[in-house]
Formats: sequence, structure tokens, C-alpha cells
Amino acid sequence: MFSCQGYGLTEGGPISAMVDPDESCRLGSVGRLAGITEAKIVDHVSGEALSIGQEGELWVRGPGVYVGDDESNALSFTSDGWLKTGDLCYFDGEGFLYIVDRLKELIKVQRISELEHLIACLQGVVEVAVVPFPHEEDGEIPTAFIVREARNNLSEIEVMDYVAKQVAPYKKIRKVFFVSSIPKSPSGKVLRRELMKQKTSGFASRL
Repeated sequence: MFSCQGYGLTEGGPISAMVDPDESCRLGSVGRLAGITEAKIVDHVSGEALSIGQEGELWVRGPGVYVGDDESNALSFTSDGWLKTGDLCYFDGEGFLYIVDRLKELIKVQRISELEHLIACLQGVVEVAVVPFPHEEDGEIPTAFIVREARNNLSEIEVMDYVAKQVAPYKKIRKVFFVSSIPKSPSGKVLRRELMKQKTSGFASRL
């Protein structure tokens, strides 16, 4: 008897499994693809396929994958039937699948701090706060709120390109808003919910 790992989804059924004791020795892997399921690792922003060993979102397709017909479920599928699992994964050179994290869990405190530190190094940035902002298709996207120096012309594209060159695809800044100030509590803590309210209420100006 041996213990093994596997991976599956409600919409996709069994995706991968280990089938013998030798495979079960691969710590961290959930096995090879099961049956005739197709899978690929993609940049979840661009949809571009990534290479072996690169981390990205796992997309799967096959006869066992259920394509829903309601609006919310449809957002999880591409027009050609790929299911966007929302899991950050990679394949090794022998076809074994490894689950790294959930994409929506990646924009957490440590990653927010990393992005804020990068942007703060840009010339012309006085203050910055990064917020995991709700997004219809991707759940949450990293959004930067920036206070610029007076008469500085730093642009949204410059910020996004600068960050994209230094972080993994799933960490890229997807939106930038330039604001006059970053709301804080009396203790100096950034009030991220207030920033989100400003954005949805139209107080933040996108330049």
C-alpha cells in the first residue's frame, strides 16, 4: 500500500494522479495528467502559454470538463473550452504537475509590500499604496494608488512597465491611479478600503 496525491476540480473532475509507488516519491507533485485531459500553464493576464518549469495559471480542457451555461461560470472558461482553474502551477520536464498557490491568494501583505517598495523607488513617487482590487474576470488585481511630486509626469504605463520587468507575471500592476493623498489612520496605517471607495466613487483621477 502507498499513499499518493491527486488533483481535481468540481468543473473538471480528476485532473491528475499518481499511479504507482515510484511516482509517489515526487514530493510536492500531484502527479501526471489523468486520461485524455489537456492542460497548459499560462500567463493569467495575457493568456500566453508558458514553458516547462515556469509558474502560471493552470488551464485544462477535455471531455470531463464541464462548461457551465450560467454567466458566473462562463467567466471561468475561454471561448475554445479551456477552464481557468485559478491555481498557480507548473509542470516539470517529465510532465508532473505541481500546485504552488491560489492566484487570488497571492496579492497578500508580503506581496503588496514588495510592490509598494518597487514603486516607491521610482523617481517622482511621494507615496504609494497597492490594493488587491476586485475584478470581474480575475477575482482581484494589483492596483497602485500613487501620490506624485508636483509637476512630475510619471505615467500609468511607465509604472506598470517598470514593475513588470522585475516581478512574476501574476504580480504585475494592472491599474494605476494618481491621487492627491493616501488616507491613513491616526497610527499611520494605510486605509486601503478608503482608497477602494475613492476609486469607485470617482474621487481618484486616472491620468
